[in-house]
Amino acid sequence: MSEATPAAAELLQRAAGVIAAKHRSDLVGAEELLAAFPSEQARTLGFYLLADLALGLVRAQSGQAMDDLVRELSLLVAASAGNPPATA
Repeated sequence: MSEATPAAAELLQRAAGVIAAKHRSDLVGAEELLAAFPSEQARTLGFYLLADLALGLVRAQSGQAMDDLVRELSLLVAASAGNPPATA
């Protein structure tokens, strides 16, 4: 995410906050952060930027090509879709 505008950085940080709140089991906080996005387009952009940044960090650490990472991620998603986790 080179040359992010302050507005784009705020959207990315808000998306990261949603994920962090969810992992803290703060579902109310996650919902509040989701509702704080000014539009569906802004929410989509925030999560896109977060995914792009996260994949870039993984790529930098692993040395894998981005295409290989995306292919691996797609396979993991397909495998998990076939075997959804048990609900409590």
